[in-house]
Amino acid sequence: MSAAITLDVTSGVPPYEQIRTQVASLIVAGALPEGTRLPTVRDLARDLGVAVGTVGRAYRELEAAGLVTSRRRSGTVVAHGRTLGDTAVHAAVAALVATARRSGVPDDDVLALVRGALLDGGEAS
Repeated sequence: MSAAITLDVTSGVPPYEQIRTQVASLIVAGALPEGTRLPTVRDLARDLGVAVGTVGRAYRELEAAGLVTSRRRSGTVVAHGRTLGDTAVHAAVAALVATARRSGVPDDDVLALVRGALLDGGEAS
């Protein structure tokens, strides 16, 4: 999983929030199915080159949101029922991403388009 997480050191978004957002997105999209064990805090911190406390905070916030559960002996795992699975929404998002990539639309622009549609209530054509 750590290969899927990237940090932008030039971003104004704190590293813990970048980690939290990316892991949450992977969970909801089904890329990390329920029961998937996340890397230990120490391992992910080492892989990303950040402090252990940075990853710890991200994991605590994911747990507070109900996306993961943490146990001393079993580690941190994706919580039950948190993924979208193979729903129509998941398929539509996958199609959007594929179309945007084929068209050369940058990821940030795709996110801006989706946010705009959400704010507009999906009414714009």
